[in-house]
Amino acid sequence: MASYNKVILVGNLTRDPQVRYTPGGTAVTEVGLAVNRQWYDKQANERKEETTFVDVTLWGRQAEVAGEYLSKGRSVLIEGRLQLDQWDDKQTGQKRSKLKVVGENMQMLGGRGEGGGGGGGGSRGGNRGGGNQYSGPADDEYSGSPSGPAGNDFPDDEVPF
Repeated sequence: MASYNKVILVGNLTRDPQVRYTPGGTAVTEVGLAVNRQWYDKQANERKEETTFVDVTLWGRQAEVAGEYLSKGRSVLIEGRLQLDQWDDKQTGQKRSKLKVVGENMQMLGGRGEGGGGGGGGSRGGNRGGGNQYSGPADDEYSGSPSGPAGNDFPDDEVPF
């Protein structure tokens, strides 16, 4: 039986990321993402909007980049997978569960000053197309250029456009 678990979200951070480290030294951060949906209700003859709040966990270098460059209100694109967390509530003894997203790729959107004053491009470069991207593996091994699939590592002052 085939299965596929992929999530792509674009939204705004609901709080500043706070990076923690596991006993093994791996960075981890949890961010809240607000994803808006707008539609027109023909019966009520009005535009409506709803917001979905999603918890996202970032690991390794992505967690460090988020902690350094992202802040509340900043737009971000997250690619990842759904994960179900289950636990026993200590107060009631009932089983609890929650769906969250484990981020595998992250791209910062918007300009450097957008959102809560978060920074923009970092020492790893970025693209000039409106965002800065880091798509490294979650296990903290960096294996490619963040500037895109072509891997063009131009210094910012030598970008041909």
